[in-house]
Amino acid sequence: MATHLDLEEQEQLAELKHFWNTYGNLISWVLIAVLGTYAAWNGWNYWQRHQATQAAALYDEVERAVVSRDAQRMQRSLTDMQDRFASSMQAQQATQLVAKAWADQGKTAEARAAWNWLVQKASDPAYADVARLRLASQAMQDKQLDQALEQLKAVSPAMQGLAADMQGDVLQLQGKQTEAIAAYQKAWAQLPQNTAYRRLLQAKLNALGAEPAAQEGVKS
Repeated sequence: MATHLDLEEQEQLAELKHFWNTYGNLISWVLIAVLGTYAAWNGWNYWQRHQATQAAALYDEVERAVVSRDAQRMQRSLTDMQDRFASSMQAQQATQLVAKAWADQGKTAEARAAWNWLVQKASDPAYADVARLRLASQAMQDKQLDQALEQLKAVSPAMQGLAADMQGDVLQLQGKQTEAIAAYQKAWAQLPQNTAYRRLLQAKLNALGAEPAAQEGVKS
C-alpha cells in the first residue's frame, strides 16, 4: 500500500515538475507583471494624492497673498504654483483669483499676463473662455477694439452667448450698428430664457431700434 502511494506521489511530482518546466517562466512573468502593475498603481495614486495636497497648500498661500494685497507675495506664490502644478485645477483657480485681484488694483499688465496664461495653459476650457472674455473686456477699455473682437472669436460654443453680447458692444463702439444688432440677436438666441441678462439684451436692441427676433429651439 505504501509503495502504491509512493508511486502516485512520484507521478504527481513528475507531472508537477513537467508543468512547471513548461509554464513556470510564463507564470513567473505574469505574476511579476501583475504585481508590478499593482505597485505602479499604488505609487501613482500616492503621487497624485501628494501632488494634490501640495497644490492645495500652495493655493492657500496664493489666497492669503491676495487677501493681504501683497503684490510680491502674490506673484511669487502664483509663479510657484504655475511652475509646479500647471495642469492642476488649483493652478487655474489661483491664476483666475490673482488676475482679478490685479485687475481690481489697476495692474492691467499683470492681469493680462495671468489671463493669457489661462488661455494658453488651462486644461478646463471654461477657465480659458472666461480669460478670453476678460481680455476682450480689458481691450475694450483700452480702446483696442480689433484685439477685443479677436479674443471673442476664439471663445468656445459653450460661452458664445456672452461672447456675442460683448461683440455687439464692440461693434457699437466701432459705429457698426447693423452688425451690432446681429451680434445681440445671436446672443439672444444663445442665452437661456427668463434671465435678467436677456432683459439687458432687449434694452440694448431697443436702444438701436430693434426687437429680439422670434427664436426656435432656444435653450431653456
